[in-house]
Amino acid sequence: MDEKIFNAITRISGRFAPLDLLMILISNKARYVFLFALAGMWLAKGPARRTAKKAVLASLFALVLNRIIKLIYFKPRPFVKRKVGILIPSKRDSTFPSKHTLLSFAASIVILYGNRFIGRILCWLSVLTGFSRIWAGHHYPSDIMGSALIGSTIGWITDRFFKMDSSEDNEELKKM
Repeated sequence: MDEKIFNAITRISGRFAPLDLLMILISNKARYVFLFALAGMWLAKGPARRTAKKAVLASLFALVLNRIIKLIYFKPRPFVKRKVGILIPSKRDSTFPSKHTLLSFAASIVILYGNRFIGRILCWLSVLTGFSRIWAGHHYPSDIMGSALIGSTIGWITDRFFKMDSSEDNEELKKM
C-alpha cells in the first residue's frame, strides 16, 4: 500500500513544472515560515512568547528523537531502493523519520494550542511539507505519517507538561 501511494504521487511529479516548483519551494523553504512565526511570537510579550519558547523546546526534543531513531533504525530512501525521479538532491540517510515533517508538526501543534489562527496555518503548512517530501521522491507516505504522528505527540507532550515561566507577565502587570 505504501509503495502504491508513493508511486501514484511520484507518477504525477515532474510533469507540471509550476506544481513541481511549488513543491520544491515548500519542501526547501517552509522552515523559514516557521522561523518567522516563531521570531514574531518570541518578540511579542506574554502568552505568545511562552508559546514560542515551548515550540522551540518541542523542536529541540524532535531533533534529539530524530537522531536517536536514525541511529537505531535504517530504512533506505525510495530513490536508493529503486529508480525514482527526484526533484531536488537529498542525503542518502534513513528515510524515517522525515526531519522536515517531524520538526514542523512538533512546532505547529504547540503553536496551535497557543494561537489557533497561526497554529492552523502552520499545521496546514506541515501537511504540505510532508506531502512535498513525498512529491520530491525523498520519503514514503508511511515515513511522513509516522513523522507527523511523532511530531504531533512531541508537540502535545511539550505543551501539556512544560510550563513556561510567566514572571515576565507578572513584571508587566506590576508596572501598570
